[in-house]
Amino acid sequence: MAVYTMMEVCREAGMTYETLKFYCNAGLIPHVKRDHNNRRIFDEHDVGWIKDLVCLKKCGMSIQEMKDYLALCLEGPASIPQRKVLLEQKQQALQEQIAELQDSIAYIDWKQTFYSEVLSGQRPYISNLIPAPEPEAK
Repeated sequence: MAVYTMMEVCREAGMTYETLKFYCNAGLIPHVKRDHNNRRIFDEHDVGWIKDLVCLKKCGMSIQEMKDYLALCLEGPASIPQRKVLLEQKQQALQEQIAELQDSIAYIDWKQTFYSEVLSGQRPYISNLIPAPEPEAK
Protein backbone atom coordinates (compact mmCIF):
# COMPACT_ATOMS: atom_id res chain seq x y z
CA MET A 1 0.00 0.00 0.00
CA ALA A 2 1.27 3.47 -0.90
CA VAL A 3 2.35 5.90 1.78
CA TYR A 4 1.87 9.65 1.38
CA THR A 5 3.54 12.61 3.07
CA MET A 6 1.62 15.68 4.21
CA MET A 7 2.63 17.61 1.08
CA GLU A 8 1.65 14.73 -1.22
CA VAL A 9 -1.76 14.53 0.45
CA CYS A 10 -2.19 18.29 0.11
CA ARG A 11 -1.51 18.11 -3.64
CA GLU A 12 -3.74 15.07 -4.05
CA ALA A 13 -6.65 16.56 -2.07
CA GLY A 14 -6.26 20.15 -3.22
CA MET A 15 -5.80 21.67 0.21
CA THR A 16 -3.20 23.68 2.08
CA TYR A 17 -0.64 22.21 4.41
CA GLU A 18 -2.06 24.35 7.24
CA THR A 19 -5.57 22.98 6.68
CA LEU A 20 -4.37 19.38 6.69
CA LYS A 21 -2.38 19.99 9.86
CA PHE A 22 -5.42 21.64 11.46
CA TYR A 23 -7.63 18.68 10.49
CA CYS A 24 -5.10 16.29 12.01
CA ASN A 25 -4.83 18.30 15.23
CA ALA A 26 -8.61 18.68 15.44
CA GLY A 27 -9.05 14.91 15.36
CA LEU A 28 -10.79 14.85 11.99
CA ILE A 29 -8.36 12.27 10.64
CA PRO A 30 -8.41 9.22 12.88
CA HIS A 31 -5.49 6.89 13.46
CA VAL A 32 -2.83 9.18 11.98
CA LYS A 33 0.37 7.24 11.55
CA ARG A 34 3.90 8.58 11.85
CA ASP A 35 7.17 7.59 10.22
CA HIS A 36 10.48 6.95 11.98
CA ASN A 37 11.12 10.75 12.05
CA ASN A 38 7.72 11.30 13.74
CA ARG A 39 6.28 12.92 10.59
CA ARG A 40 2.66 12.21 9.74
CA ILE A 41 2.13 9.72 6.95
CA PHE A 42 -1.06 8.61 5.26
CA ASP A 43 -2.28 5.61 3.33
CA GLU A 44 -4.80 5.46 0.50
CA HIS A 45 -7.72 5.12 2.93
CA ASP A 46 -6.59 8.26 4.74
CA VAL A 47 -6.30 10.15 1.46
CA GLY A 48 -9.81 9.04 0.49
CA TRP A 49 -11.18 10.27 3.82
CA ILE A 50 -9.28 13.56 3.55
CA LYS A 51 -10.81 14.11 0.11
CA ASP A 52 -14.20 13.44 1.72
CA LEU A 53 -13.43 16.11 4.34
CA VAL A 54 -12.63 18.59 1.56
CA CYS A 55 -16.03 17.85 -0.02
CA LEU A 56 -17.84 18.11 3.31
CA LYS A 57 -16.22 21.49 3.93
CA LYS A 58 -17.30 22.67 0.47
CA CYS A 59 -20.82 21.53 1.38
CA GLY A 60 -20.75 24.04 4.20
CA MET A 61 -20.13 21.70 7.11
CA SER A 62 -18.57 23.24 10.17
CA ILE A 63 -15.66 21.55 11.92
CA GLN A 64 -18.08 20.33 14.61
CA GLU A 65 -20.44 18.90 11.98
CA MET A 66 -17.51 17.11 10.34
CA LYS A 67 -16.51 15.71 13.75
CA ASP A 68 -20.08 14.52 14.32
CA TYR A 69 -20.13 12.92 10.87
CA LEU A 70 -16.75 11.27 11.53
CA ALA A 71 -18.03 9.87 14.83
CA LEU A 72 -21.02 8.38 13.02
CA CYS A 73 -18.78 6.91 10.30
CA LEU A 74 -16.59 5.28 12.94
CA GLU A 75 -19.68 3.55 14.37
CA GLY A 76 -19.99 1.57 11.16
CA PRO A 77 -23.06 0.64 9.11
CA ALA A 78 -25.48 1.01 12.02
CA SER A 79 -25.16 4.80 11.80
CA ILE A 80 -25.89 5.04 8.06
CA PRO A 81 -29.49 6.26 8.63
CA GLN A 82 -28.20 9.11 10.83
CA ARG A 83 -25.53 10.00 8.26
CA LYS A 84 -28.16 10.09 5.53
CA VAL A 85 -30.25 12.53 7.56
CA LEU A 86 -27.23 14.76 8.19
CA LEU A 87 -26.34 14.78 4.49
CA GLU A 88 -29.96 15.38 3.46
CA GLN A 89 -30.01 18.46 5.68
CA LYS A 90 -26.83 19.78 4.06
CA GLN A 91 -28.20 18.99 0.62
CA GLN A 92 -31.38 20.97 1.38
CA ALA A 93 -29.34 23.94 2.60
CA LEU A 94 -27.23 23.81 -0.57
CA GLN A 95 -30.36 23.69 -2.73
CA GLU A 96 -31.66 26.78 -0.93
CA GLN A 97 -28.33 28.53 -1.59
CA ILE A 98 -28.57 27.57 -5.26
CA ALA A 99 -32.06 29.08 -5.44
CA GLU A 100 -30.79 32.29 -3.83
CA LEU A 101 -27.89 32.41 -6.29
CA GLN A 102 -30.27 31.86 -9.21
CA ASP A 103 -32.39 34.78 -7.97
CA SER A 104 -29.26 36.92 -7.76
CA ILE A 105 -28.23 35.95 -11.28
CA ALA A 106 -31.74 36.73 -12.56
CA TYR A 107 -31.53 40.19 -10.95
CA ILE A 108 -28.15 40.86 -12.56
CA ASP A 109 -29.48 39.66 -15.94
CA TRP A 110 -32.44 42.04 -15.60
CA LYS A 111 -30.18 44.95 -14.62
CA GLN A 112 -27.79 44.25 -17.50
CA THR A 113 -30.72 44.25 -19.94
CA PHE A 114 -32.03 47.48 -18.40
CA TYR A 115 -28.63 49.17 -18.73
CA SER A 116 -28.19 47.95 -22.31
CA GLU A 117 -31.61 49.34 -23.22
CA VAL A 118 -30.82 52.69 -21.55
CA LEU A 119 -27.48 52.92 -23.36
CA SER A 120 -29.07 52.09 -26.72
CA GLY A 121 -31.86 54.62 -26.21
CA GLN A 122 -34.63 52.01 -26.08
CA ARG A 123 -35.64 52.98 -22.57
CA PRO A 124 -35.33 56.05 -20.37
CA TYR A 125 -33.10 55.88 -17.32
CA ILE A 126 -35.06 55.59 -14.10
CA SER A 127 -33.36 55.29 -10.73
CA ASN A 128 -34.61 54.40 -7.27
CA LEU A 129 -31.85 56.63 -5.91
CA ILE A 130 -32.14 59.74 -8.03
CA PRO A 131 -35.51 61.48 -8.26
CA ALA A 132 -36.89 62.00 -11.74
CA PRO A 133 -36.51 65.57 -12.96
CA GLU A 134 -39.56 67.74 -12.40
CA PRO A 135 -41.38 68.64 -15.60
CA GLU A 136 -40.72 72.20 -16.68
CA ALA A 137 -43.49 74.65 -15.87
CA LYS A 138 -44.94 76.53 -18.84
